[in-house]
Amino acid sequence: MNGIYDYRLPSPALREYVRLLQIVACEFPSHFVELPVKAYWPRAENCLAFFPKDPEKVEYGFDGNLLESPRSRIYGQHTIATNRYVGRDFMVFQVQFQPGALFKLTGIPSYELTNRFVDAEAIFSKEIRLVNERLSYTRHYTEMIPIVETFIEHLIQQSKKRVSALDKVSQLILHHTGNVSLDWLADQACLSQRQFYRQFIEREGVSPKLFARVARFENAMKCKNAYPQKDWLTIALQLGYYDYQHLVKDFKEFTKLTPNGFLVAQEKGPERTFGKVEV
Repeated sequence: MNGIYDYRLPSPALREYVRLLQIVACEFPSHFVELPVKAYWPRAENCLAFFPKDPEKVEYGFDGNLLESPRSRIYGQHTIATNRYVGRDFMVFQVQFQPGALFKLTGIPSYELTNRFVDAEAIFSKEIRLVNERLSYTRHYTEMIPIVETFIEHLIQQSKKRVSALDKVSQLILHHTGNVSLDWLADQACLSQRQFYRQFIEREGVSPKLFARVARFENAMKCKNAYPQKDWLTIALQLGYYDYQHLVKDFKEFTKLTPNGFLVAQEKGPERTFGKVEV
């Protein structure tokens, strides 16, 4: 039984557009009758993901309806948890974009991708079909990195949209651990409140307030995974929630579960089979 869990920064030339490269792989022998399921909490992210081996199936809102992922997919901002069903020989190479970058590279308003994924081949046509083919023939996952990075460089060169002040404001939200004034953020973007709201939804897929809530929720999950001895109240107050019940409200809205209930679901993830914890 083998596993890969490699999170790394992209090459410097890509960092204006790409936050992180995430490569996760797990191979389960035949005696694993029931494969692990990844309970994936909402994160402040827009991504391009490649699946060079067995496909993944995605269940939205735990409704029992499994959607099979294509060989590569684009997905926008999510505000609901999903269950990710891995294959027996599974690998995902995920490109996590900087705020606003997916909009700049595709021209697609991000609200059209909120809480859904689309086949990347429908967006990038034969260029990405070639990338998918090349990834499937690599012998080691590190050989995939230059293939994917070269493709992203090509997209950047083709892009006609540039980084805006609003994208910088979105990054402020990502890195801010507490509450932040939306009036102040609009001022930092040199936009009126109405312009800020409209352009933010176009570039990020959700309102600035909801984006900030998802970012804070993501930080809460990462904090709990990194410091399991911390109680939820301490984490809640540290991240600007009013109290524990305020955090519970976000958990129920984003995952349909209580904080501890989601931790139980997370324990069944494929990375736990290999002694890994996502932080």
